[in-house]
Amino acid sequence: MSEDQKRVLEQQLWNIANTLRGKMNADEFRDYILGFIFYKYLSEKMEIFANGILKQDKMKFREITSKTADAQEFIEAIREESLEKLGYFLKPEELFTEVAKRGMGDNEDEDQYDESKTNFILEDLQKILTNIQLSTMGTDSEEDFDNLFEDMDLNSTKLGKTPDARNTIIAKVLTHLDKIDFKLEHTELDVLGDAYEYLIGQFASGAGKKAGEFYTPQEVSKILAKIVTTGKEKLKSVYDPTCGSGSLLLRVAKEVQDVSNFYGQEMNRTTYNLARMNMILHGVHYRKFNIKQEDTLEHPQHLDQQFEAIVANPPFSAQWSANPLFTSDDRFSQYGKLAPGSKADFAFVQHMIHHLGENGTMAIVLPHGALFRSGAEQHIRRYLIENKNFLDAVIGLPANLFYGTPIPTCIMVFKKCRENPENVLFINAGEYFERGTQNVLRNDDIDRIITTYRERKEIEKYSSLATLDFIAENEYNLNIPRYVNTFEEEEKVDVSSVSKQLKVLEKDMKSTDAELIAFCEELNIDTPF
Repeated sequence: MSEDQKRVLEQQLWNIANTLRGKMNADEFRDYILGFIFYKYLSEKMEIFANGILKQDKMKFREITSKTADAQEFIEAIREESLEKLGYFLKPEELFTEVAKRGMGDNEDEDQYDESKTNFILEDLQKILTNIQLSTMGTDSEEDFDNLFEDMDLNSTKLGKTPDARNTIIAKVLTHLDKIDFKLEHTELDVLGDAYEYLIGQFASGAGKKAGEFYTPQEVSKILAKIVTTGKEKLKSVYDPTCGSGSLLLRVAKEVQDVSNFYGQEMNRTTYNLARMNMILHGVHYRKFNIKQEDTLEHPQHLDQQFEAIVANPPFSAQWSANPLFTSDDRFSQYGKLAPGSKADFAFVQHMIHHLGENGTMAIVLPHGALFRSGAEQHIRRYLIENKNFLDAVIGLPANLFYGTPIPTCIMVFKKCRENPENVLFINAGEYFERGTQNVLRNDDIDRIITTYRERKEIEKYSSLATLDFIAENEYNLNIPRYVNTFEEEEKVDVSSVSKQLKVLEKDMKSTDAELIAFCEELNIDTPF
């Protein structure tokens, strides 16, 4: 698929999404349109899989009805295979296309719906979405599909005041979506996955502060992903303790040939559902991802595991309990101090360090204040550098990159086994970006950061290598200007030349004043002096 075709598809999906908008805010109609796209994906995947099984019988899955000879035997055989390979099951009459056709009824033009010609599909559709989940009960995929569609209330008055009005708008959306070919049979393409990511990004741009709950700008995701995959072609595992919609985990997968397993945790229930959908839509098998819903700091779900790559964009300076009981928690006990309750930034760092494998790399986005704040945070920074020597690099990013906050941020990179244990790399990338309502890192800006990190290059006014002794002299204050000299010398002023210019100006002013006085006298008016 060409870039132009991709853009057309993205615009089509965005136009369909706006059909639902009405009085709903961005995060509400997001849940409906992404849910419908996910249902369409599951249906098409189911049909392709079932048709493959039925090929030797010269049958099509969609054509099986109660009148088909041995219909029940075929359905049961396909169900068993589908639950094992796909993790879920849909009956032929539950397929997206069949429901869309029923909703269209006798209407020939989907843009000029006559409600009297439509069929009422709301109850059927709600039942089908529930059945998808029920089909997984008692199987290995049960947890991955549990309550995936719970945010899609088809009886919500936000979709329409009356059941008929709601039915009409949903039938329209299904009909429009049904006409789009996601090319799922072309396994080398990830058309739907890319389109889904595009929509998530569009919703984030309209969600204000809430966007930070589920989305990391793609440019920042790309930097984090490239850092943790440096020197690797395959990863055994990647983990994101605040995974949002899962986009950051999936971005890491694009940088290597294969990721064996994806792990994540997300506190917000709706966003947790979105992350699981996103994984499945990108072709990640249900056995290859393990995403949990809970507060990561208070109730960690993967405590006994370590990971080869860890990425995170946690909520900036969020509050947490800082419960004294955590001083005996393996994640925090060795440091002697907990991150302050008003700022959990280093609590996330400590949590991630605990999960980092000996051969792993972790990269975390933090607010700039985490680099230089005193107290417990300074104590933790000192321990990580002086006692453990885990800090590998500090990268300063421009302000106003993230949805919902204009603050400048940074990336801290940690390794337990560093190739360059004698110094820490500091990169000042905060001045290199494209300015806009929301600032953007260009491809050249990203490439410069990654090349500098991988080659550990010192570039005047951009990057430097600081020894551990020098960092100690700075009392473990990691503020980037302490290590990367960005001072611009002012242009020297030629005082003699300026003096001569002033004398010429004074002479010109006296001449002008004389002319003005002469005009005033000629006109018999007062002079302005």
